[in-house]
Amino acid sequence: MTVPSPVERSRQRALPNFIFASRWLQLPLYLGLIVAQCVYVFHFWVELTHLIEAVFGNEQALVKLVTSIGYKAGPDWVPQLNETVIMLVVLGLIDVVMISNLLIMVIVGGYETFVSRMNLEGHPDQPEWLSHVNASVLKVKLATAIIGISSIHLLKTFINAENYTDKVLLWQTAIHIAFLLSAMAIALTDRLMTPPGRAPHD
Repeated sequence: MTVPSPVERSRQRALPNFIFASRWLQLPLYLGLIVAQCVYVFHFWVELTHLIEAVFGNEQALVKLVTSIGYKAGPDWVPQLNETVIMLVVLGLIDVVMISNLLIMVIVGGYETFVSRMNLEGHPDQPEWLSHVNASVLKVKLATAIIGISSIHLLKTFINAENYTDKVLLWQTAIHIAFLLSAMAIALTDRLMTPPGRAPHD
């Protein structure tokens, strides 16, 4: 059997190396998500600024706040900063934070899994989950994060339930249950695919 020369081996590896290098095409996608993260940070501070201004009696800021959170009020409602509005605003801010956390998981975990190692071992701020991240773990964590975001939206609807139809409430609840069942199915599939003798992912 003839042993290929170094030149022949190099030629044989050219196409696989080129295909493997195509993973860097994902880099602009993750950079785009970083830009989206910046937009969410800006949106968070705009909403927080409106809330602070509304607390000090700025009616224009209050109207913007109520409009932005999708607060549905009755025909006789007078713009006022009541407990319901404050709660909906805070839940909206929490929603932004949770979506931002989701973006971080996709950006950091996706880059580490599909593009290149970050070599963060020993870094004091390295996320705990990053040490054992893979495509399967990432899917489970993303599904869990989506359930959390869906829960916030459902809670916002229930707080203002008197201004929503029963149909809307039922559909939002059904969609949330669908997300929950999907996440459970993904987690179960990950557990079933874990090799025997290997601990399941956290």
